[in-house]
Amino acid sequence: MPHVVTQPCCGDASCVFACPVNCIHPTPDEPDFATAEMVYIDPVSCVDCGACVRACPVGAIKPHTKLGDDELVFMELNALFHADSDAGNGLESATRPAQAPVPPVVRVPEGVALDVAIVGAGPAALYAADELLKQHGVRVTVFDRLPTPHGLVRAGVAPDHQHTKDIGKLFAKIEAQPGFEYRLGVEVGRDVTHDQILASHDAVVYATGAPADRQIGVPGETLPGTATATEVVAWYNGHPDHVAAPLDLSAERVVVVGNGNVALDVARVVLSDPDELARTDIADHALSALRDSAVREIVLVARRGPAQAAFTVPEMVGLLHHPDIDVVVEQRELLTGDDQKSSLLRDGSVATIDPSRRRVVLRFLAAPEAVVGDHAVEGLRVVRTRLETAPGGMIVAVPTEDREVIETACVLRSVGYRSTPIPGVPFDPALHRIPNVGGRVLAEPAGDLLPRTYVVGWAKRGPTGFIGTNKS
Repeated sequence: MPHVVTQPCCGDASCVFACPVNCIHPTPDEPDFATAEMVYIDPVSCVDCGACVRACPVGAIKPHTKLGDDELVFMELNALFHADSDAGNGLESATRPAQAPVPPVVRVPEGVALDVAIVGAGPAALYAADELLKQHGVRVTVFDRLPTPHGLVRAGVAPDHQHTKDIGKLFAKIEAQPGFEYRLGVEVGRDVTHDQILASHDAVVYATGAPADRQIGVPGETLPGTATATEVVAWYNGHPDHVAAPLDLSAERVVVVGNGNVALDVARVVLSDPDELARTDIADHALSALRDSAVREIVLVARRGPAQAAFTVPEMVGLLHHPDIDVVVEQRELLTGDDQKSSLLRDGSVATIDPSRRRVVLRFLAAPEAVVGDHAVEGLRVVRTRLETAPGGMIVAVPTEDREVIETACVLRSVGYRSTPIPGVPFDPALHRIPNVGGRVLAEPAGDLLPRTYVVGWAKRGPTGFIGTNKS
């Protein structure tokens, strides 16, 4: 296997187009691209040309001879994807489409200038700007309410994932193109209206993402001592809206509802050695607070089992190889499945708590029922669940009669994101996104098209995929 895609993969798929032998999949036009945790190189057809290495914006691709001990698992993951895909589809890699087809673009006529406003400055906004600026005569103005651009790349990626933040170098190239301009510190609905932007531009594209957290929907989730994982991420990344520590660092245990990648990021950063974090770009105020932290254990609570866990395999691989942190799964009977996540935890986690070590404890089959406490958080009451197969084949968690309280002074929720309304812009309150058909904004969820108004990214489709998914 000459080259291997490793953990920092952002899903940008630049490597797909660079590969001359069609050995990297899934491609953006293949149905599993939207759900794949990363892209994978076929070890059989790779010719070791290195084109993918040069194309990758985050340095995620390495020759197999340069993999560290904690990266060797990605050799198997790359090979398994292609073995499973070929067996499941009855296809050989060579019969796949040569690369992801590029949809036809309506060209701007010669001599015509086009001014486009993009609201938001995250990955979806920058990718949209890049596509627009590939045409002659197009100028793009990017508006954002914050004084700094790049959205979740700046405020959402963990400071110890510097490779992922390297995609900012790609964004810098987009920003340097003729016709690109920023208007930062300008909030639509407060400083300028939708109609005012449209009056001075030929079109407006909304790329405002999904900045708010979903509610758990249980009593007590607004008690002092509760917060969101997103607020913690923004805090340690130096987001100007989150300077004060959103979580209680004075107790030994923090409980997080959810076990997705953001929950893993929070657990890993909060439990990491501050001296190691000092080598990253973590915010100074967060580093100072973490040096005095008493937190030794972070419990991640999830309704379903390990096979249905929300974290991706690459992120869990990184946590399992963390030198300062144990990953504990006491419910070993749940790790008997042959799925990747159960197998990974069975081999890499420990069964018992070592009091001398910081640890992430994964609690499966436990649904939050209430945050308990009189005037502040004292614990999280959970009801144990069992798994059943619903009509249609979905695995669902069904509550039992068993309940317990996990004692803690701090409960974080990490159960997904949602978009928020922008004054003067249509919004679907049921789906929590801007109503649209193929990216063209509707005046209301079932209404007519709004003239010259478009939407991309999470504000369009909901919070799915990774940074690079917004490119396709």
